[in-house]
Amino acid sequence: METLRLNPDQVAQAAELIKAGQLVAFPTETVYGLGADATNPTAVKQVYAAKGRPSDNPLIVTVSGPDQVAQYAAGITPKVQALFDRFWPGPLTLVLPVKPGTLPKEVTGGLRTAAFRNPADKLTREIIRQAGVPIVGPSANTSGKPSPTTADHVLHDLNGKIAAVLDDGPTKVGVESTIVDMSVVPPVILRPGAVSIHDLEPIIGKVLINSHKVGANEVPKAPGMKYKHYAPNAQVIIVRDPADFAKAIAWAETKGPVGLLATDAVLQKQSTVRFKSQYSLGDSVESATHRLFDGLRYFDLNPEIKIILAQGFTPDGLGLAYMNRLEKAAGLQYFD
Repeated sequence: METLRLNPDQVAQAAELIKAGQLVAFPTETVYGLGADATNPTAVKQVYAAKGRPSDNPLIVTVSGPDQVAQYAAGITPKVQALFDRFWPGPLTLVLPVKPGTLPKEVTGGLRTAAFRNPADKLTREIIRQAGVPIVGPSANTSGKPSPTTADHVLHDLNGKIAAVLDDGPTKVGVESTIVDMSVVPPVILRPGAVSIHDLEPIIGKVLINSHKVGANEVPKAPGMKYKHYAPNAQVIIVRDPADFAKAIAWAETKGPVGLLATDAVLQKQSTVRFKSQYSLGDSVESATHRLFDGLRYFDLNPEIKIILAQGFTPDGLGLAYMNRLEKAAGLQYFD
């Protein structure tokens, strides 16, 4: 199969492919998603196969707006409506009870809930509108690898496995959406993202942050809760304190060629002779979050790199989303 690279003027072709049961990668404001008709079990199974994704890892359902959610979800309470009004379209996914018989078990993982998102990207919403169905939208990458923020990332992982990718350049946020479980009281953040607890609580009151570890025989309510994610080929080690980078480099060099994933301020303090490769995270937690996945993929282009020393941030606000992804990429490995 040849994977087509479509431009933004070819939305209609992307929608026709989805209606025909094909897989199409599409841009959102967060990362590129892998789209298929969410009401077509055969198409959804192809998503799992293309990604190499475990079949008990449920998929996010990408919708055109609240009206489409109402066709599939129950439990649209005043608090849920308030989140629709404040954050949709945008990088917020809501876990809601599913109306029986509306979505196949391949989407829900056999649960009585599903995760719904209305992306801010106009192209994505137009694909859904023209396809006439909600589409599943997991990240368009090989399962376990860093999420794709460009069409090139998608093609690196899935070329020949999917019908097309709609290329609209780099994504804006750079990490996946915040996922909030609205099927429980109080609501629980299952995956942090650009919409933080500080954004949510003024709208809906008390919100918890998930601390539950999903067991081996348990089906997670949302992506990113159970399986290894975001890992490049090299071992990632998190450096908590920027002042420790010199010591971390000296230690890591004894293991093999080293890559640095850090802000401009940190990189400027290190000798470029001391390490094989570097990637700038910019000058803030916002830029670091936007660049994280691209940075992790950058080091895969240099197979000599054995260790990536990655800068940590305070886990608050957007920093919580950054650290959530980085800790998964590193397997919680810190330089101490």
